[in-house]
Amino acid sequence: MIRRNLFKLALGAALTCGAVASVAVTPAVAQYPEKPITLVIPLGAGGSHDLNARVITSVIPAYLNQAMIVRLTPGAGGQKGTQEVANSTADGYTLLFSHNYIDMLQQHVENLPYDPNKDFVPVARINYAPSGIVVRGDSPYKTIDDLFAAAKANPGGLKMAHSGNWGATFVPAAQIMKAKGVNFNMIPYKGGGPAMQALLSGDADVTMGFPATLAGLIDSGKIRILATAGEKRMFDDVPSFPEIGVSGDAGFMHRVVLAPAGTPDDVLQTLREAFVKLQEDKTYTRLMSRLGENTDFIDGPDYQKMREAQAVDYKALVQEITAN
Repeated sequence: MIRRNLFKLALGAALTCGAVASVAVTPAVAQYPEKPITLVIPLGAGGSHDLNARVITSVIPAYLNQAMIVRLTPGAGGQKGTQEVANSTADGYTLLFSHNYIDMLQQHVENLPYDPNKDFVPVARINYAPSGIVVRGDSPYKTIDDLFAAAKANPGGLKMAHSGNWGATFVPAAQIMKAKGVNFNMIPYKGGGPAMQALLSGDADVTMGFPATLAGLIDSGKIRILATAGEKRMFDDVPSFPEIGVSGDAGFMHRVVLAPAGTPDDVLQTLREAFVKLQEDKTYTRLMSRLGENTDFIDGPDYQKMREAQAVDYKALVQEITAN
């Protein structure tokens, strides 16, 4: 009897210890994010994406409890960095900070090493930016009419620095050339920052830029802006695109954060919630305003509807630009 009771006690203790051990070795579920997040920009240093990203990554760690690190990966008109993210693990730790032309237009002019429709899902549209036509402050072209007259007198003689073939400054430049019957010598650079440096150094006669890269240069007199995108004037003494005979919807860039397709829904939700909270952060809105940028935010699912419409519209736009 005593032996039987001792056996039961020993067996009970063994089962209890086994249960405890089983509980002890069950791995804890990691809470995303548990390490820094990389934000890949497929463009060069000093451009408007780079400047916007520095603001984003300086503030958003407060809402993710982890750092967000910028990595510039320019090349092939934005395709190098985009492919890098498309090939990355879909775990939320590698994101793409791109724009609508790389994202949805290039598929109509290039055989891409990825499918933007299948390989990415939008996290958020951060803001939008209207472009402007820019020359150096000491340029002989004082007005947009001066620039067009010179281009018509010397077809292909004026050098236009742009951010890469079929990129955010190439497309509106192509629309402008077609609308006005002029021809610039289009020279690609690895982003808007390098293109602007080409203008400032005298390697180019004209370029296009966005508010984040223009404000300080205009104030210092280093550049002169000749026309801007949008139906309304951005500057009292500078005509809008419609005033010079160019479509009012030309030259708008949407800055968008994308994640690889297959990223878990809970991870996407965490990211989207952080970007939503960012919009109410006073430091963020102040820094964006200092750049001259808006904070016209669109959540990922809503922007996806815009992406699908862009894919259709840009096919027609490419056909229009390339038609003889």
